[in-house]
Amino acid sequence: MFQKPTTRLRNKISGGLFITSILLLFTAIASANQDVLFRSDQLDEKQLIQAVLASNPSIEAMQSAWQAAESRVVQATALDDPMLSYSFAPSTIDQNELDFGQKLMLSQKFPWPGKRALRGDSARLEANASQENILLLRLQLIESSAKYFADWYSIHEAVRINQVNQNLWQEFHAIAEVKYGTGQASQQDVLRAEVEQARLEHQAIILNRKKQNILARINTLLSRKPDAPIPPPASLPEIRELPDVVQLRKTALETHPVLKALIARNQASDARLKLAEREYYPDFNVNAGYNSLWNQDEKRFTIGIGINIPLLQGKRDAKVSEQRARSQQSSFQIADKQAEIAGAVQRSYNSVEESRHVLKLYENKLLDLAEENLQAAKADYQSGAGGFLDLVSAEKNLIQTQLSHVKAQRDYHQQLASLSKHVGDPSLVAGDLTLSDHGDEGINDESNLGKSNMGKSNMEKPIMGESK
Repeated sequence: MFQKPTTRLRNKISGGLFITSILLLFTAIASANQDVLFRSDQLDEKQLIQAVLASNPSIEAMQSAWQAAESRVVQATALDDPMLSYSFAPSTIDQNELDFGQKLMLSQKFPWPGKRALRGDSARLEANASQENILLLRLQLIESSAKYFADWYSIHEAVRINQVNQNLWQEFHAIAEVKYGTGQASQQDVLRAEVEQARLEHQAIILNRKKQNILARINTLLSRKPDAPIPPPASLPEIRELPDVVQLRKTALETHPVLKALIARNQASDARLKLAEREYYPDFNVNAGYNSLWNQDEKRFTIGIGINIPLLQGKRDAKVSEQRARSQQSSFQIADKQAEIAGAVQRSYNSVEESRHVLKLYENKLLDLAEENLQAAKADYQSGAGGFLDLVSAEKNLIQTQLSHVKAQRDYHQQLASLSKHVGDPSLVAGDLTLSDHGDEGINDESNLGKSNMGKSNMEKPIMGESK
């Protein structure tokens, strides 16, 4: 038989519903905040970058990894738990002529001075390397956001150009029909105009499919549904003069997160090498105890100290050799990465400059020539001085020039995004949207590219490129 719920049960149900309602409310607010950016009329590049950095779950994953690494610092520097031991003599239990015999001992292990500090240094430097991984991921997300924005802009421009040319061909078709009706042109001109219109309509279908694919890629970065709507793009950022390539290479060698992470791990390896060298020294064990088995009260309370005796040197020699090899390995990796980043910056800079020259060529010369060529072909055809094929050729040339101009715009901004990632400076694409500066000092002298200070500890040597 159904029974009414008790007051306690009703309170639990009410509390559960209240908590669920709060969670749903916060979820709705978060969702609204995520999409408020996309309710505007246009989306610019900086807005997209900010939205991606705020919503991409990969950053949260990296931050969790860094927090885990930070937590290991406390663990590495902590002392071992103290040991408490107790024992007694069973034969003395319930013996009237004997006192109950028992021993109590409290001991604490202390490592040789400096070992704890070196363990902490190693863990702290590994945490710094994990923090640089967060910055590297943000650079990669900024690059992807800028590239996808350039794609978003170029596909909208391609759709616009297609629609303009569809309207233009409707005009040409009407001109051809008039000339055909008056006997000034053949029916073939009308048919050619219809073929070109059909070709542009087919091209519009292809462009729409590409547009949906780009939309899905952007929404993936934003952790949204693939078909969630995004406003049309605002104009691409203006072309700015870049710093000198030598300065860009220097900036990359000073601040790039990949190098700073490698330097931090190299210093962590050096700390572990020093720690391995200190394993030749013993650790201490301080103790205090009480022993009632002694017949004199003055002897019952004791304090003492013990050490381990590091007799077996072979395993310690092997550990030192291992850590020294790992330290040298990381030094070689730094030198290799220096050369790799410097080369990537140079190649990317060259690509940006090439794209900039191509873009200027279209804007200053080719677009105007294509427009003038079409206008001349149109005037000649209307006057009877030119053929319809000349008009078709001029119009196709204009479309191709316009699309090539859009591609040149896209290529320039995408190459700039790649350069920004290689340099490690997001301001090249995002303006004043900068990342926090974390970690230790980086490499600050390009002239030492490839030098590695092999066999020396980074705890004692300058970072590559610095002088003592």
